[in-house]
Amino acid sequence: MERLEKDSIDLSKVNVFKLFYKYFIPTLLGMLGMSAVTAIDGICVGHGVGSDGIAAINIYVPVFTIATGLGLMIGAGCSVVASIHLSRGKVKAARLNVTQAMAIATVATLVPTVAIMSMPEQTALALGSSAHLLPLVVDYLLWFTPALVFQAWEAIALFIIRLDGSPKYAMSCSLVTAVANAVLDVIFIFPLGWGVMGAAFATAISLALGGLMAMGYLLFGARTLRLLSPKLSRRSLMYSLRNVGYQCHIGSPGLVGELTLAVLTFVGNFVFMRHLGDDGVGAFGIACYYTPFIFMVGNATAQSAQPIISYNFGMGLWTRVRQTLRVAIATAVACGLVVTGVFAAAPQLLTGLFISLDTNAARIAVGGLPLFAMAFVFYVVNLTCIGYFQSVERVKPAMTFALLRGFVYLVPSFLILPGIMGNAGIWLSLAMSEMLTTLSIAVFMATRHRRSPVRA
Repeated sequence: MERLEKDSIDLSKVNVFKLFYKYFIPTLLGMLGMSAVTAIDGICVGHGVGSDGIAAINIYVPVFTIATGLGLMIGAGCSVVASIHLSRGKVKAARLNVTQAMAIATVATLVPTVAIMSMPEQTALALGSSAHLLPLVVDYLLWFTPALVFQAWEAIALFIIRLDGSPKYAMSCSLVTAVANAVLDVIFIFPLGWGVMGAAFATAISLALGGLMAMGYLLFGARTLRLLSPKLSRRSLMYSLRNVGYQCHIGSPGLVGELTLAVLTFVGNFVFMRHLGDDGVGAFGIACYYTPFIFMVGNATAQSAQPIISYNFGMGLWTRVRQTLRVAIATAVACGLVVTGVFAAAPQLLTGLFISLDTNAARIAVGGLPLFAMAFVFYVVNLTCIGYFQSVERVKPAMTFALLRGFVYLVPSFLILPGIMGNAGIWLSLAMSEMLTTLSIAVFMATRHRRSPVRA
C-alpha cells in the first residue's frame, strides 16, 4: 500500500527543524503571494481611484474573508484527518476525505455566490456601505463574487498539496495568482481606466488561475492524495456530509480566525467612521490591506507545522510533536518582531504605497500604523498555538482561543479603548485583544503541563 513515507518528505524521521523549514519557506512565500492579491488591488485602486476606492473595497472585505475562512476551515480539518489516516496506512480513506471536502466546499460556495449576485445593492448596504460609496461597492461585488469558488478551491487544495509532499507546487499556485493579479490590475485600472471594477475583474481572473492549478494537481498530479470519482447515492452523500462535518469541527478555528478579520474590518469601519469620518475609514483600510500579510505569516507557521504534528500525533510520537511546536512558536515570535519593526520604522513608506502622503487619510495612517503593529507578535503566536491544538484534534481549546481573540476580547477593546485613550485607542484595540489571548493561552498551557506533562 502506498504510504506517505515513500514520498519526498518523511514526516516521522527527518530532523524536525529541517522538516519544518522545508515546509515553511515555500508556504510563507505562497501565503505572502496570496496576501499580495488584495494588497496590489489596494495600491492600484489607491492611486487610480483614490481613498474612496479603498474604502469601497474595504466594505466588501468581510465577504472575502468569510469565503477564505470557509476554505481554511475545511482545508485545515481535511488535512488533519488525512494526515492521521496516512500515518496509519489508510490511503483510500485519506483520498476519500479530500474528495468529499472539495465537493462539499464547491456547493457551499456557489450557493451564497448566487444569492449575492442576485441582490448586489442590498448586500452592499448590509455590509455598511454609505450612499456615496454604494456604486463603487456594487461594481466591485459584481465582478469579484463569481471567483469565490476558485478562492475556496485554492485555499483547501494548498493544505492537501503540502501534505502530499509538494510544498513548492503549492507556493507556485499562490505566486501565479499574485503575479497575474498584479499585471492585470495595472492593465485594467490604468490604461483601460476600469477603476474598482477592473480591480475586481483582475482578482477574479487571477483567483481562477490559482484555483484551477490547484484543482488540476489534485485531479492529475498528486502522488498520494489524488481525488476519487464521487459516488452520488444517498448513503454516500450522508457519509460525505458526516466526514466533512467532522473536518469542519476540527478546522472551525480557521473559520473563526478569518471571521476575526471580518469583525476587525466591520467593527473598525464603524468605530473609525464615528471618530474620524471617511478619512479615518480610508486610513484603516490601508491597515486592513496589510493585516492579511500578518495573518498569512501566522497561517504559514501553523500550516507548516500541521502535517508534521498531525502525522506524528497519529503515530504517537509526542517528542516530535513537542519539538515541532517549539520550532513553530520561535519562528512566530521572530517573524512577528521583524514585521513590527518594519511598521514602526517606515509608516510613511507603507502608507505612500497606497495613497498620496499629503492627504488627511494618509496622515491618520502614518500616525496609526506603528500602534497597530504592536499586535503582530501576539497575533502570529496565537495563530500558531491555535493551529497546534487543531493538529492534535483538540478542538475545544482551539475554538475557545479563536473566539477569545475574534470576539470576546476584540469587540470590547474597540468599544472601550477609544474612550480611555482617544484615537490611539482605536489603533491599539487589536493589540489589546491579541495580548490578552496570548496570556490566556500561556495560562492554559502551563496548567495543562502541570496536569499532563507528557502531552503539554
